Amino acid sequence: TDAESGYSTIAGIDYPTLWFLVVGAVFTGYGILDGFDLGAGAWHLFFRKEESRRIALTAVGPVWDGNEVWLVNGGGTLFAGFPVVYASLFSAMYVPLMLFLFMLIFRAVSIEFRGKEPMKWWRQMWDVSYSLASTMLAFLLGVVLGNVLLGMPLDANYEFTGSWLSFLNPYAILVGITTLALFMMHGAIYLSMKTEGKLFAKVNRLLQRSIIAFVIFLVLTTLYTLLYIPHLSDGVKGNVALFGIPVLAVLAIANIPRLIS
Repeated sequence: TDAESGYSTIAGIDYPTLWFLVVGAVFTGYGILDGFDLGAGAWHLFFRKEESRRIALTAVGPVWDGNEVWLVNGGGTLFAGFPVVYASLFSAMYVPLMLFLFMLIFRAVSIEFRGKEPMKWWRQMWDVSYSLASTMLAFLLGVVLGNVLLGMPLDANYEFTGSWLSFLNPYAILVGITTLALFMMHGAIYLSMKTEGKLFAKVNRLLQRSIIAFVIFLVLTTLYTLLYIPHLSDGVKGNVALFGIPVLAVLAIANIPRLIS
């Protein structure tokens, strides 16, 4: 047990920090693995031909449900490590999180039901449902993340004191759009690895556009954060060593086109 903080430690890391790293790693895993599923789904209606849509669905078919397990693990680790945060977050973000749950259901149903009937209107209906649900899931994830970064009004008992529409603030919406652009780029990269011929050429064109859109919204979000939410960059400003993190992020993003080519 650390004498100053009073927390138990493992290899010199106190429990709150250790749980923070575990929760962060699990949600990062979800963003990476289910991110390309959501991105591929958001592009679904951009494919006009039935064969192209079938190929795109087949690409994510074996993995999409397994990737969602990371979300369940994320909720479990958040509850185990920070139960008060879990309770406050789910109470404050009840509306977007319930919408997120409904979109998860509709996406799963759309994937499973689309091929059950041969009628064109039947497949078109589930195509729209699948693409809309995937788009909204990516956006709502960003909205929740944006509100967490911005900070939520809580009283002394950690109970939410804002209005139920306060989650739709400009910063959260901007982070939501940026997250959607990121996942669509991620999904296009995945589909480019799973396609060939004319469909590959189309996916590649969509991929180039998604890279541009992601970079634009990332720059806008970064500028907004630095100008209007300074507390998010205080830690970096107070520790020179942490400047390596944004530098590595910029280099990683700049390396995306080279890796794609």
